[in-house]
Amino acid sequence: MTLLTLEKRGHVALLTLNRPEVLNALGREGDGEQVRAVCEAINADQDIRCVILTGAGKAFSAGGDLKAMRDRVGAFAGGGVAVRDGYRRNIHMVVRSLYGLDVPSIAAINGAAIGLGCDVACMTDIRIAADSAVFGATFLKIGLVPGDGGSWLLPRVIGMSRAAELLYTGKTIDAATAERWGLVSQVVPADRLIDEAMAMAEAIAQQPPHALRLTKSLLRQGQSASYDAVMEMSAAVQAIAHQTADHMEGVNAMIERRPARFEGR
Repeated sequence: MTLLTLEKRGHVALLTLNRPEVLNALGREGDGEQVRAVCEAINADQDIRCVILTGAGKAFSAGGDLKAMRDRVGAFAGGGVAVRDGYRRNIHMVVRSLYGLDVPSIAAINGAAIGLGCDVACMTDIRIAADSAVFGATFLKIGLVPGDGGSWLLPRVIGMSRAAELLYTGKTIDAATAERWGLVSQVVPADRLIDEAMAMAEAIAQQPPHALRLTKSLLRQGQSASYDAVMEMSAAVQAIAHQTADHMEGVNAMIERRPARFEGR
């Protein structure tokens, strides 16, 4: 079964983790390539301005496939060197591809987001949770470390103390706690989750598409680059934005007190 399905709704791409029979567990052979191909197609499609990522069934993603770990197949097959390679070309390709989306991304977290599933959610720019969602970084409970990028990203999302608490205790937290900690932006009723995510995505998609992608790039660079480097990048990127037709449309619309019509030019 295809891991990831894509549905375009106007300028929004709805991505669904589609392995509900195993709570959208990840780590089977080919998962990385599937996600990479989909994300590369999105990056190449200038008509797409925002992505929503959600899960089929009752979970967002329960994380790594425990049965594959037990049976040592897929990304978990072979000795130490082989498993390292499996992470790099499979699981890491999943999270790198999602993190590398050029357009803004929203995780619509419909249920459990555990371990790798929590890391996958953190690869998006904005997270909205159903009131039934639960979160955990439970790697230590199965004798593993946060090997999917969570040790880098989780402290940036919720701070070092909260990240350490989740990782060291292996506990799970509910949606209300996740909102209080800043792991998600908002919590909504489960039956409204996709509608609320779509409303936010459509608001994002109304923005000028080139400037939107450039803004995301600056935000990402700002997480690791120096202040001076970001200022130089900002000046260069702003110079590009000034040359777009959408910039002039935005200025004229503001002066004329009318809605702007951005066309990606």
